[in-house]
Amino acid sequence: MDISEVARRSGVSASTLRFYEQKGLIASVGRRGLRRQFASGVLEQLALIALGRSAGLSLDEIARMFGADGEPRIDRQLLANKAEELDQAIRRLTAMRDGLRHAAACPAPSHMECPSFRRLLGLAAGGAMGGRDRKAPARKRRPAPKRP
Repeated sequence: MDISEVARRSGVSASTLRFYEQKGLIASVGRRGLRRQFASGVLEQLALIALGRSAGLSLDEIARMFGADGEPRIDRQLLANKAEELDQAIRRLTAMRDGLRHAAACPAPSHMECPSFRRLLGLAAGGAMGGRDRKAPARKRRPAPKRP
């Protein structure tokens, strides 16, 4: 199958196919004129690459999941670790969604008086501050210089 056929059938651009080949994710089996030729199994490899990308794996992580023969050699621990990362993200996003829904319908006179909204602010601040735990000790502040 030539590169244009692979691009058409997979939905992956020819330039991306060349990039994947350069990264060692796929391999052409030869050339017909100037056009790269690929075995039909490349479509399955591209599907696995797409799955890995949608799960948040880097191209380097995906590349390690193919043997020299192009056959999958999937790292189960890597998948388990990625699944745990996704679980953590889902929990954070679920808490944020629930907090936003509560804030939208909150009967408190001011959102700042609502304990649920205050927790939502804490979640947002933790993410904006690099995930700093609210119980972590605060940084020491320098005393203000004394004025004469």
